[in-house]
Amino acid sequence: MRTIQMTLDDRLVNAVDKVIKRLHTTRSAFTRLALRDALKKVRIQQEEQRHRKGYELTPVKKEEFGDWEDEQIWGDE
Repeated sequence: MRTIQMTLDDRLVNAVDKVIKRLHTTRSAFTRLALRDALKKVRIQQEEQRHRKGYELTPVKKEEFGDWEDEQIWGDE
């Protein structure tokens, strides 16, 4: 692990300090978790953007999923 220095406003630090007391954790542990969550969120947003662009370039055709229609029938329908 590395030690880094960050500049945060007092209100944010105070809010974090209140939360870490309730969670019985440290600023460092809380920050690591928050950063991991933020990185995951960015990755998901990028993947969604890539999928959107893919479907814009190659839209789903009406008959593309037709083979699965029979699989959607349950019971005596």
